[in-house]
Amino acid sequence: MKVFKFGGASVKSAEAVRNVKSILDIYKDEKLIVVVSAMGKTTNALEEVVAYLYAEDTVKYDEQVEKVRNFHLEIMNSLFDSKNHPIFKEINTIFDNLKEVKKGRIAANFDFQYDQIVSIGELVSSKIISAFLAGEKLSVCWRDARTFIRTNNRYRSAEIDWDKTQELIDSEMKKYTFCQISVTQGFIGHTDEGFTTTLGREGSDFTAAILAYCTNAESVTIWKDVPGMLNADPKYFSSTVKLDMISFKEAIELAYYGASVIHPKTIQPLQNKNLPLYVKSFVNPLEEGTVIQSLTTHDDLVPSYIFKLNQVLLSLTSRDFSFVVEENLSDIFKKLAQVGASINLMQNSAVSFTVCLDTDQQRLAKLLELLQDDYIVQYNDHLELVTIRHYDQATIDKVTKGKTVLMEQKTRQTVRIVMKNKS
Repeated sequence: MKVFKFGGASVKSAEAVRNVKSILDIYKDEKLIVVVSAMGKTTNALEEVVAYLYAEDTVKYDEQVEKVRNFHLEIMNSLFDSKNHPIFKEINTIFDNLKEVKKGRIAANFDFQYDQIVSIGELVSSKIISAFLAGEKLSVCWRDARTFIRTNNRYRSAEIDWDKTQELIDSEMKKYTFCQISVTQGFIGHTDEGFTTTLGREGSDFTAAILAYCTNAESVTIWKDVPGMLNADPKYFSSTVKLDMISFKEAIELAYYGASVIHPKTIQPLQNKNLPLYVKSFVNPLEEGTVIQSLTTHDDLVPSYIFKLNQVLLSLTSRDFSFVVEENLSDIFKKLAQVGASINLMQNSAVSFTVCLDTDQQRLAKLLELLQDDYIVQYNDHLELVTIRHYDQATIDKVTKGKTVLMEQKTRQTVRIVMKNKS
């Protein structure tokens, strides 16, 4: 058994879906689990549907649902010879039901309602792809992740119940054993009450790892629009280097610091069973790509750069200039968690505490309101945070050229720098 994951970019059009089929043809003698994401930018589009629902803007709600429906119908019209194919009725029914949601009782829990709507992207994608592959005479069956990925009820970032999920996957895989290819959804699961949950944005990678772990698969392959894991984002660097092989440990570090190729939760279940993870190009599927495995011998061969934009550097000083001690830090962390701010870097001195955050202006305003009574608050926004793994001075000079450095932290293998453009 091999587990393949195809992200939104790899299934964004009819041509892309046909390319998925051509990749599967290469592995025609293998038993496969194929995990698919929502097509293209469907998740973003469905997030707009949720926003219009809560804004009670029924006109824009209907327009947005139709926009998402038509995007999928356009792909289907190219994939299937006849509109009488049962998949058209099935997909139209899903969107008809979605339009009816606005007429019912809207959940007070926004995250719950979000998961019930946004999960439709993966559901529709998997149904279309499964129907297309079946029409191409592949031995395929559709499997519903909402019946075998068991989670708690922490909607939008649900946590896996591993024991129950293992039990349910064991039962699921005993069904349809004649199928060579099982198509299912990434990103989604279910509670014990049967409500749909999501695993967090980009959670399809994690789904692939869960399935590989629970089925004792041979490997996981994530198919991307890049040749493998690169040492830097090509959006920021014109010359990048492919990392041919890295360790699980290095991949976890890179993912933690913000490397976007792999979801951070993906690595642990694979590492626990020593299952290799391949990152390969869906454009050139026969190329080697990157393999992530247990050996660390290749980790420090090439420096890796990870950029995070739109950062806020927040400095807090006690109003009476008393020491910032554990009691203060506990209060600060509680307020950071209260507004959902994501901490990337922190540093403290005797009377001050400085933290670099992912946050938006709305959350920042709320955070300032919570903190200003007890602390003198200063902040800079619109900053960049760069993390360099296996750095040397030349790499530091390269990324900080033309920048003003506001904060820097170094360990033996990693340097993290908060900076802004020189005015």
